[in-house]
Amino acid sequence: MIRKTTVLAAILVAALGATGCSTVGKMNPFGKKDAAPSEKAGEGQRISIIPADQVLAPAEALKGVDFALPPIETIAAWPLPGGTPEQSVGNVSAGKGLEVAWRKSFGAASKRGRYVTAPPVAADGKVYLMDADARVVAVDARTGSQVWRTNTAPNDNKRDRLAFGGGVAYADGKIYVASGFREVLQLDAKTGAIGWRSKTSESIHGAPNVSGGRVFAVALDNTLLSFDTATGAAAWTYQALAESARILSASSPAISGETVVAAFGSGELVALRTANGNDLWNEALSRASRTSALSEIRDIPGRPVIYQGDVFAVSHSGVFAATDLRTGQARWTLPVVGVTAPLAAGDVVYAVAKDGMVICAARETGQIYWIKNLNEGFKSKRKGGIMGVGGQKQTRPIWSGPLLSNDRLLIVGQTGEMVVMNAKTGEIQKRVEMKGSSLLSPIAMGDTVYVVTQEADLIAIR
Repeated sequence: MIRKTTVLAAILVAALGATGCSTVGKMNPFGKKDAAPSEKAGEGQRISIIPADQVLAPAEALKGVDFALPPIETIAAWPLPGGTPEQSVGNVSAGKGLEVAWRKSFGAASKRGRYVTAPPVAADGKVYLMDADARVVAVDARTGSQVWRTNTAPNDNKRDRLAFGGGVAYADGKIYVASGFREVLQLDAKTGAIGWRSKTSESIHGAPNVSGGRVFAVALDNTLLSFDTATGAAAWTYQALAESARILSASSPAISGETVVAAFGSGELVALRTANGNDLWNEALSRASRTSALSEIRDIPGRPVIYQGDVFAVSHSGVFAATDLRTGQARWTLPVVGVTAPLAAGDVVYAVAKDGMVICAARETGQIYWIKNLNEGFKSKRKGGIMGVGGQKQTRPIWSGPLLSNDRLLIVGQTGEMVVMNAKTGEIQKRVEMKGSSLLSPIAMGDTVYVVTQEADLIAIR
């Protein structure tokens, strides 16, 4: 059954000046919202997995303690939304000089009802992108010049109000497209010609992932879909709990061997067999808050990341968790509200919180090495109105990333700049002027870092 989903306040809405929702606190169809950790959850209920008194702070035991990062390496391609099927890339050598080489427009910018949500991917000397009007574009990775452009919107489209978002992935010379127009498509990576297109019952706002001859994508109704890469034939599906409130940004599944891990708007993190969709484990990253009605939006909008046998994910309701990939047992949790994917690298894992906090935690224990506030000194103002009365209140900037490059963290945001941080200490080393708002994490290929802005510009940094 097709469910009508209420899409609420979130990264893109906040970023583009949309108004918030005043009824978020009423949205809890699953019973008591303040269930104590000792309670037993009934069917359809969620209980907090983080103690109410847990405080986010650096660990005294880690003061002055060093940690290892992966070796710096040049990567030849970034074919999937998170770089690899596991959504995990190490320490890249791209962007050493942190100088903007060029900036090119690739299509329609974000506007009311249409948004640039697709992370770029790169392979075979090209960068592949999707603009706000569902046009997929291939550009030359060295110059930014357009190679081809394909409009993926169906001819029978009747101005579907939910038809935004989606994304692209590259595999074996093909581009796989998930679309807000309720379709999954295959394009030829050299020409942009459409190979096949398959209908879905709901829109897909996140990018697909591809592995083992299958395309995986999460639909708006909290369904994980799978398709055959050769024919587009639908394979198995998995239905998570229904959820009426979610984030406009959407997640992509992570895949390791024969296991796919998907995150849903219900706050569920689910591991399944890639071959048949049989579920292996299910964990709810949920933390109800008495002080924040927005914690009722339990979505996990950032990609889950698989690294060294663990799954790392951050939920909007305030849970940053490490989960054993094999057993589904939580290894540790931290009270972090996040809307982007974490980054696991070497001995540590990084997360960028919705409030602008960058957290560096020990990968094995969850103890915190350091915390840095990117929004330090930010003062909320009102735009418009008269003498400060009325108008629209500015929210704190949202930041996306990080990308680990040459032992530095590269984080982009709504402010139009890239913040460069020392990955060991959190010290801000540099700010690179981007001249465009970015809500998508940077990617890398060869010697270049690529950033996509909400103005539909692709920026190359070398």
